[in-house]
Amino acid sequence: MLLKELLKDTKIVQNNDVDIEKIEAKNLSRDSRKTGHGDAFFCLTDDYDKACQRCKQAFENGASVVVSDFSMPFERTLKVDDCRDVFARACANFYERACDRLKMIGITGTNGKTTTSHVIAQMLKRNGKKVGVVGTNGVYFSGRRFDCPLTTPDADFLHKTFLEMKNAGVEFVVMEVSAHAIDQKRINGINFDVGVLTNVTQDHLDYFKTFDVYEKTKLDFLTKKHCRFGVVCADDKSARKLLENADIPLVTYGLFSPADVFAVDVDCSLNGSHFVGNVCDELVEIKTNLIGQYNVYNCLASLAVCQHFGLDSMALARGLNFISPVEGRFNVINLTGKYIVIDFAHSPDSLKNVLKTARILSDGRVFVVFGCGGNRDKTKRPLMGEIAEKFADFVCLTDDNPRMENSLNIIGDIELGMRKAHMVEPDRKTAIKKMIDLAKPGDIVLIAGKGAEKYQEIGTEKRPYNDFETVYEIFQESNPIRNRKGRDYDGC
Repeated sequence: MLLKELLKDTKIVQNNDVDIEKIEAKNLSRDSRKTGHGDAFFCLTDDYDKACQRCKQAFENGASVVVSDFSMPFERTLKVDDCRDVFARACANFYERACDRLKMIGITGTNGKTTTSHVIAQMLKRNGKKVGVVGTNGVYFSGRRFDCPLTTPDADFLHKTFLEMKNAGVEFVVMEVSAHAIDQKRINGINFDVGVLTNVTQDHLDYFKTFDVYEKTKLDFLTKKHCRFGVVCADDKSARKLLENADIPLVTYGLFSPADVFAVDVDCSLNGSHFVGNVCDELVEIKTNLIGQYNVYNCLASLAVCQHFGLDSMALARGLNFISPVEGRFNVINLTGKYIVIDFAHSPDSLKNVLKTARILSDGRVFVVFGCGGNRDKTKRPLMGEIAEKFADFVCLTDDNPRMENSLNIIGDIELGMRKAHMVEPDRKTAIKKMIDLAKPGDIVLIAGKGAEKYQEIGTEKRPYNDFETVYEIFQESNPIRNRKGRDYDGC
């Protein structure tokens, strides 16, 4: 693609010997180590010395042009005002602006992004729409599934995926939008038809430093810069701030505040949830296998989005009443009368929500096994310890993804918020087995923090690991039939 088409509408601050009318970009690169011959390299660092090193390496690898925020001491370089923004928009142009020919739905919020995106996608699919999903659990479309490098990938990955989806006949894309992606402008240039804000609670303060900055970043998504229409939770204090000066049309949902979409006669059990939804004055009876009050919120957001795209009450009920469980989100396993719950909860608010739900639904005791990620927000660790011992009968602290931190130091940070006796077992499989062994029929054992993840980050390695597989292995190891010798059990 010619640079003039790639950089359409870009303000070039300084041009060092670049003929944008003639130079072509064979591909786009943001990694100087992987830049190929004829590629346009976009230097995304805000450090001048690093930029010089990376631009030099990109040219050595055959880059046709370099775009950056700096005046570079090289020929064939362009200086722009904001290279991250320019890169995102260039990716959209390079991949034929496929996003403009798809109905784009973006979900942001501290909690609920994955569930809400999958619920919306399944509701649309149940009603004959062709849908693609991008988020924590991967990329899904047309019977394909592959891993996502991030909850919201970089712009080159995104727009390449959008083009593949469009060519495969996809009509709707439902994607999670992380605060990091908003701040790093990965989604710039995408005009979302609908944006959803589920909630804003503490998380990622290792990156954003203060809650106010994190909150502002989330709220910025629900503006005309990114979205044409918004769906926000009226019960969330941060989300309500949008109602005061929104520059796009908004629909609200909630359970306790006046809202356009709300639920009455809510009844939750370990088998699912039952309620009557009022969706902008249209009544819908819902019986879903999604469990807990916080999933009622996710359902309400999904109802609002799908009604916006024209689904009537019958279509809304058909879509939501036949939802398949979302992997890693309050998945219940009945293990000989003991209820094992696997959930991705890894922030204070999400841990509180799943524990409160477990407490309400349990006729017995509530056990929880969890840890906190290494090299991430340390301030949430004692808060999660305090929440765990408040809402659970037994707490076991273990490893999550310790990464480059010492495992016991992470656990020590969690313990700063705890006053009661608890168990410490860094090995996650051993910790889970100990809590399952302690539980009795009727008890709930919550395994929190990793959900559907297929790995554990220890040091610089990603080691194969999965909570579901661990529970299955523990069950097999304790299954007397499996442990018999072949001559004692012939399968009949």
